[in-house]
Order: sequence, then structure tokens, then C-alpha cells
Amino acid sequence: MHNSLNIILLSGGSGKRLWPLSNDVRSKQFIPIFKREDGTYESMVQRVFRQIHQVAPRAIVTVATSKSQVSSIHNQLGDSVGISIEPCRRDTFPAIALATAYLHDVQGVGEDEPVVVCPVDPFVEEDYFEALSRLSDLTRTGTANLTLMGIEPTYPSSKYGYIIPMDKAEVSKVQTFKEKPSESVAADYIAQGALWNGGVFAYKLKYVLERAKELIGFADYQQLFSRFDELQKISFDYAVVEHEPEIAVMRFAGVWKDLGTWNTLTEEMTEPTMGNVILGPGCKGVNVINELNVPVLCMGLQDMIVAASPEGILVTDKECSAQIKPFVDGIEQQLMFAEKSWGSYRVLDVQPDGMTVKVTLKAGAQMNYHSHEHRNEVWTVVSGEGETLIDGMTQHVSPGDVVTIMSGCKHRVKALTELTLVEVQLGKDISVKDKIKFSE
Repeated sequence: MHNSLNIILLSGGSGKRLWPLSNDVRSKQFIPIFKREDGTYESMVQRVFRQIHQVAPRAIVTVATSKSQVSSIHNQLGDSVGISIEPCRRDTFPAIALATAYLHDVQGVGEDEPVVVCPVDPFVEEDYFEALSRLSDLTRTGTANLTLMGIEPTYPSSKYGYIIPMDKAEVSKVQTFKEKPSESVAADYIAQGALWNGGVFAYKLKYVLERAKELIGFADYQQLFSRFDELQKISFDYAVVEHEPEIAVMRFAGVWKDLGTWNTLTEEMTEPTMGNVILGPGCKGVNVINELNVPVLCMGLQDMIVAASPEGILVTDKECSAQIKPFVDGIEQQLMFAEKSWGSYRVLDVQPDGMTVKVTLKAGAQMNYHSHEHRNEVWTVVSGEGETLIDGMTQHVSPGDVVTIMSGCKHRVKALTELTLVEVQLGKDISVKDKIKFSE
């Protein structure tokens, strides 16, 4: 295990500031938005995962996240990634304690091994992951209980907390921490040599395990997991960092951006448009992302963002784009698209007595064997080859085949090649909760 990199990626919030592409189920880190060399697109989480393994091929990566994101993570990163599932949201201290116990008890990482924690969604280059590797080595050999990464500020920002180090060395003891300041106060901090606190830090596994056992009191991962909903909501900074005298900070001067708003995200788009978009005459500083299968035409627009998805359409001036959250909070969400471990589904039509959904399964993937109490389903195979199992009977299906499933009937489909089907759900009370799972 020696010298392998143990990384916990914190995959948090819903990213409402990037509506309509992200919402409570499909968070911003899963939106395929960065163009790869082969012309396909990758998401933030895929980009970070790829970059980690370019720098440290043997890295052990664990994603700390909520149940609602697990399918998307498996769909985008495969099954080899470790996932520490938070049964409910309890802020960063319980999340990190749980992920650390998971590393120790489930993944078998030793107590003296360094662990690096970082958010899943910064926009960074490879030098950042080389710095994480240095941070890990410093933790292995250094005397500090916590070693933070301090990011060299590029401007006086009011969006970040600040770390004020004792001196200008590459690795220094920490003098003090400052909350998010006003821009003028931030400029004073920077003049004193302050660094941005990007939420990146490292520790020996036993340090957080001991602190967590002191503060929460639990025997092992399993017990902590089962009691998770009883835990107090508290951040890692308040619970641990503020009470720890032995803290060092390592400077990082490379590219580091928080892509939390449309404005910052569009700055990193390799091309101004994605999807079926026509930019007509007079467009300047315009970014358009279109996930719909209808064309979007823009003309005479300046410094605008247009985003269209089945969840809704956003048309905004770039300056205003950061103020989106309170408006999105008031929008009634009908989930129109979701990634699953077996593929994805997209809602095509909603009626009072039924819903039409396009279902795509990856080759070799299959749904759980399940039934519904309150709806009948009619599947029409559009493309690919598959195999249905209905009340114990197996049948091969191919394009043009129609399968009718009555309520109470156990069913699943397996994709032999990539399989697309249109599913018509018929019933008055259609709900995602109407599902009973069975073993075959």
C-alpha cells in the first residue's frame, strides 16, 4: 500500500446555480461539458478522475456522496471507484469521518497512511494533482496533524475563506484563518500573504478517526453508517480545524477555479456552443448549451448565456447569471432526465393518466427484477438486442417488439447490445416510489 495516494472526493450539493442542466438528482459535476481530444465530452467528475490517474495510476479514489448520486457515479466512472454513501446530508465533518472509516474498515487502508480530501468540482490542471501527491508525502513525513493546500490568490475575492501563514515559505505553519471577507478586506489579507482556502487538506487516517471517535463516539464504519442520521450537522472546519494547534499550509500557485456559476463555467468551455445551435449575425461573447433535439438559433446577442434542457430553458445576461438560485428554488421540478447504473432515461411526455419515457441501457447492463402496484407498462424496442424476464419467463427482444407488463407482474430487461426502448407507463398514480424489488 506504501506511497499510493488515498483521495476522498467530496461530491456535494445540487448545483442549482447551473439550472436547468443541474438539479437535486443531476448535480453539476455530472454534466458532460468539457471536450476531450476525440471530440466527445466529459463531466467535471470524469475529468478529475482521469487527471488523478494520469498523475497517480495507483491512487485509491473514494467519492463521498449522497444516495441520489450513486447511479451517476457508477455510470460515469465504472464500478472500481469506492463510494462512501451518506444516508442523509450532515455537512462535511460527519461526511469526512464516514469516508475515513470507510477507507479503514472497508478498503483496508492502514492507520498511518495519509488521506487527501478535496472537492470534486474545481477546474484544475495536472500540476494540482502533483501538488496533492506532495501534500500526501508531507503528511506522511511531517509533524503537523493537518496539512492544508493554500491557493495563491489571483484577485481579492469575497467568495473564499483565507489562510494566513506564519511566513512566505512553500510549507509554513498557519497563523490564523479568516472567514469570507469583503473585497477590500480581502486585498488587505493578500497584502499580508494570505492564501485562498479551497477546502483541500490531508491527514494521517488515524488522526481523523480518533477525533471523530472523541466527538461522535462509534466503534466502526458500520455503526457510524447506521447512526448517521442522528449526527449533528457541523463542518469539518468548525469541528476539527479550529481546535487543532498543529496545522501547516502548503502553497499552490497553479490554475484553480471554482466553476459554481454559469459565468465561471462558460469561461472554461472549449467552444462557445454545445449541441444543435446556430449563432446568427451580431453574436458576441455568447455561450449556448442545448441538450434538446430541436435547434436553438441566437441572433444579435451580447454577453449572454442560453441553456436548454428537458428541465427548462435559461436565457440570461452573463452578469446576472450568478443570481439564479432564489428563482430556481421556486420552480416545481418534474424530473425529466436521470442517469442510472444501467444507463439513462428521458421523459418524453407527461399526461394525467400516463407518462412516456425513452430508456437507454448500456450493453451488458440490466435493471433490477421488480414490479409496480399502480401502473401497467408497454415497452417498444427501438434499437439493439435484449432479453426480458417476465414472471420467470425469458424472451429475446429486438427492434419492433412490443412487450406488455401488467401491474403486479415481475419484470426486468437485459441489454445484449446497447438497447433503446420507449416505455409507456399507464396509471393514475405514477410515482418513482411505486417499485418492489425481487431477487431472481
